[in-house]
Amino acid sequence: MGEAGVAESETAEYLRGYARILAEVSATGRRLTRNELDQRRVLGEQAADAGHSLRGLVRQHLAATRASWPDGASAGAVGSVLAAVEQAVDAFAEGYERAQRLAVRQEEAARREFIDDLLYGRSDLGRLAERAERFGLVLSRAYAVAVAEGPEAYDDTAPVTRRVEAALIARFGDRRILLATKNGQLICIAPGDDEEVLTYFAKQAHAATDGSRVAVGRAQPGAGGVVHSYEEALSTLELAERLDLDDPVVRAGDLLVYPVLTRDRQAMADLVLSALGPLRGARGGAEPLLRTLEAYFDSGCTAAEAARRLSLSVRAFTYRLERIHQLTGSNPADPIHRYTLQTAVIGARLLGWPAQEI
Repeated sequence: MGEAGVAESETAEYLRGYARILAEVSATGRRLTRNELDQRRVLGEQAADAGHSLRGLVRQHLAATRASWPDGASAGAVGSVLAAVEQAVDAFAEGYERAQRLAVRQEEAARREFIDDLLYGRSDLGRLAERAERFGLVLSRAYAVAVAEGPEAYDDTAPVTRRVEAALIARFGDRRILLATKNGQLICIAPGDDEEVLTYFAKQAHAATDGSRVAVGRAQPGAGGVVHSYEEALSTLELAERLDLDDPVVRAGDLLVYPVLTRDRQAMADLVLSALGPLRGARGGAEPLLRTLEAYFDSGCTAAEAARRLSLSVRAFTYRLERIHQLTGSNPADPIHRYTLQTAVIGARLLGWPAQEI
């Protein structure tokens, strides 16, 4: 028996009762009953659950129709048989598609549950590692997590998500990468030693979301490492927002000093108020002079470059530095004073000062 014959013998059970129905319809002209249609739908669901091809099963229905075609049938009988074929095949396909939709929903639910458990560490690690293999992850390796936050919330069906996913698959194929969404953000989980993947994800997410910011956590081993890397990425996103960083891609490893600075919040608040508090006495308040210091430090303490960034003349910018010196007693151009002022400026942004009282 050839391959086609073997396949047909395996799927013959899904045509149970079909020839009998056609024979009765040819003789009586009746339509299919509700029970017969339900039976066709059930057979379609069973065929889908067994993994058989709908195209092949429809072909077998047509072949069975030819084999059961009544000889010398009248025009009315032919019309009734064709109507019955249409009803039967349509009900069978409906059941098949219903089973497929259910399977897709179940797979999506399982995937969502796994991602939630993975990112929050809510499941037994051994069981989680077993489930991870189903989704292409080997948690004995180190993984890093990147999080992209755009101007709107995204879910798994959003065009942006599909676009980024298609780009990753086209570029890397199956490289044990998992793309998902969580709380409206795009999440990419990739092997920690495959830096190219996360860099490419950041590039694609930034482009697809019309300018999102992407944060990348450090690579960590095991299922618990995924949670830690994810939390680092989220913290880095928040930190970049508070510091008003311009970089579209920020890495947790590059910003480790900032959590250290804010670990003792009261000490940092004391430094900010001591070093920068007098700026509140300036005309216009502390904010313009705080921006002046930021631009000065970000430009490598080059007055001309800092002035350009603030759209000021060098003379106007230099006057601001002098005013800061007068108010605080600290000279931004003096290396001895510079470190204290720069640390205080960073602390001010982290604590939201002067907009918020500290």
